[in-house]
Amino acid sequence: MRALIQRVKSCSVLIDDEPYSSISKGMLILLGVNQDDTESELIYTAAKCSELRIFEDAEGKMNLSIQDVEGDMMVVSQFTLCANLAKGRRPGFGRAMAPDKAEKVYEDFVKIMKQKGINVATGVFGAKMLIKIENDGPVTFLVDTEEKR
Repeated sequence: MRALIQRVKSCSVLIDDEPYSSISKGMLILLGVNQDDTESELIYTAAKCSELRIFEDAEGKMNLSIQDVEGDMMVVSQFTLCANLAKGRRPGFGRAMAPDKAEKVYEDFVKIMKQKGINVATGVFGAKMLIKIENDGPVTFLVDTEEKR
């Protein structure tokens, strides 16, 4: 599982040029689910994203989590994060989980975040979306469960 995290001042999702959802200060999470991901990867990634201290404290140090700053979270499915770019020039998506299974994992991730008390907005799984980001920093991190194995 891969979660690309961007600290944002604001973020919005448009579908068919119509506003769908938006957040203010917080983080955008682009979530990619690999075919071999289990509940263990889901729990690890959700904990890492919700507890990651990427917001500045009074001294300007990244020392606060999204929960500490009462920030918002935008979660958007992003199967292209699972792409294999090792051979050739065309990405291979064989590592990505099948859409019907990946959607459930995505929904479970959102549910976990809401249970943690985080205000969560989403895109629409599988939809073509335009994401407008006011990146804060820029500050961007990649959580990859391959690294913990």
